[in-house]
Amino acid sequence: MADLLVAEEPGPAAAELLALYDSVGWSAYTRDPELLRAAIAGSSYVVTARRAGRLVGLARALSDDATICYLQDVLVHPGEHRRGIGRLLVRAVLDRYAAVRQKVLLTDDEPAQRAFYKALGYTEIRDYGPGTLRSFVRFD
Repeated sequence: MADLLVAEEPGPAAAELLALYDSVGWSAYTRDPELLRAAIAGSSYVVTARRAGRLVGLARALSDDATICYLQDVLVHPGEHRRGIGRLLVRAVLDRYAAVRQKVLLTDDEPAQRAFYKALGYTEIRDYGPGTLRSFVRFD
């Protein structure tokens, strides 16, 4: 991974963002490039992975820097899967917000996603035990 650079990068170029989001099939983001640009610009922290200058991964978070950090996107180009890039990106977010108590995320209901986030220290709400926590979401 000597040619891989993982670093904070608040504003990757729109074309490379669209290419990365397209590569993983996240069309809800790519249908409206201006909305994607605004989402990235409005994020508290954006970290990218670049191989030889090419954008191959990105993670972004929203946080108040005190009590909560929401990990919004973690994506890695399919040609770069299984190389530890997603782990490096999430680790960068967790390190940046180490002092923040609550770190939350929503993800697809796939066994690989569950295993990935569990390996990074996340616990699914249902695993906290009956009646201890509730999670709600609303999509409009």
